[in-house]
Amino acid sequence: MQGSPLAPGSNGTREAAIRGNPYLRIHAVNIFVRDQEQSLRFYVDQLGFDVAFDARIQSGDRWLAVAPPDGSALLALIAPNPKSRDYQMIGRPTGIVFVSDDVVVQYQKWRKKGVKFRYTPRLKRVNYESPLAPPAHTRPAAEEERHSIWGGVFTHFEDLDGNSFALVGFDEVTREIESNRRVVAEKLESEKRIAREFEIAKEVQARLFPQTLPPIRTLEYAGACIQARQVGGDYYDFMEFGDRRYGFVVGDIAGKGMAAALLMANLQANIRIQCAIRVDQERLLRSVNDVFRRNSAESSYATLFFADYSDETGNLRYTNCGHLPGLLLRRDGSVDRLESTGTVIGLFEEWDCEFRETDLVAGDTLAVYTDGITESCNKADEEFGEQRLVEALRFYSHLPAEEIVAAVMKDVQQFGAVEQHDDITLTVAKCR
Repeated sequence: MQGSPLAPGSNGTREAAIRGNPYLRIHAVNIFVRDQEQSLRFYVDQLGFDVAFDARIQSGDRWLAVAPPDGSALLALIAPNPKSRDYQMIGRPTGIVFVSDDVVVQYQKWRKKGVKFRYTPRLKRVNYESPLAPPAHTRPAAEEERHSIWGGVFTHFEDLDGNSFALVGFDEVTREIESNRRVVAEKLESEKRIAREFEIAKEVQARLFPQTLPPIRTLEYAGACIQARQVGGDYYDFMEFGDRRYGFVVGDIAGKGMAAALLMANLQANIRIQCAIRVDQERLLRSVNDVFRRNSAESSYATLFFADYSDETGNLRYTNCGHLPGLLLRRDGSVDRLESTGTVIGLFEEWDCEFRETDLVAGDTLAVYTDGITESCNKADEEFGEQRLVEALRFYSHLPAEEIVAAVMKDVQQFGAVEQHDDITLTVAKCR
């Protein structure tokens, strides 16, 4: 049933919400039938309606409702007690009017499926006061024409119980339906185009993550990132500095989605260019901060964990720019937290960083991650947290680095039973 050519969720509904008006529409109209199951088959198989509800309510009665293709309202199919007054309503005119943009085509389609019509579609002229008249906004504005007549195409059909319905078509309504169809088609095309652009962006961003890992004699390492959306702002990288020195980077751009992804690409390119120049690392990061600050909005920033590892000595030289602490699980079971040594990148013109050092020995495991892991929440609003991460790293410590990353990421996703709201990134390096 359709009182307007606009379906739920269309511009009309959205505009009402914007104006602050409460959302209101017809939910269901009762249709009294003798056999719900037979009527259901008629409305679904012959009229092409959808099943909207089919459930048992507290009284034990079956609540069954169908909806026309546009889903603008529901028809509740009620099988009343034969002794009730409602039972006498079966087989009577319902007063329900279905509007189609092509009554003749709809008539032919339904008739082929065995729907009983009382007469073939015909032109009919009705007064504006008639309930079959077009909507008020389509009528002539002149007051003297208030009682004039208006034409349309009409017919009536019946369901299995003889309940009758009107099927009508109005020129004005047809034009409005066609206009709405164009709007919907344009919106769908726009959504498809945006979706495709996001897919391309996702493919491009995936290429920004390490595609090959430089071989390190004393380390076995791996990393992974699962974005909350098609693209995201988490970043990790592995680089070769030369002289058997290697770089490990994990970053987290403030924000999500496309804006964060663009900044992530900017940061990645910035760091790689500076590393290629092979300047000292303090100067390298000062330059990274300066370029990132200049190329982003005032409120944009990134946290960054940057480490330089010597494959010859096992020395790890790192700086933590406002990032979560790296977790260094020692072979004796203890945990060293590689805490922040400076502030975030991109907010301040006057900026510097402090490097600290530690040594990795055989059996040690270094894990660097983003807050999407520790802040992942379950249905009880509990966070995964750092302690669960440490326990997971210990539990999977016998596995290769790549399998540790995959297993921990799976645990995080299973723990967060609700929708993933943030990118999750983890890198693991095991000292051979």
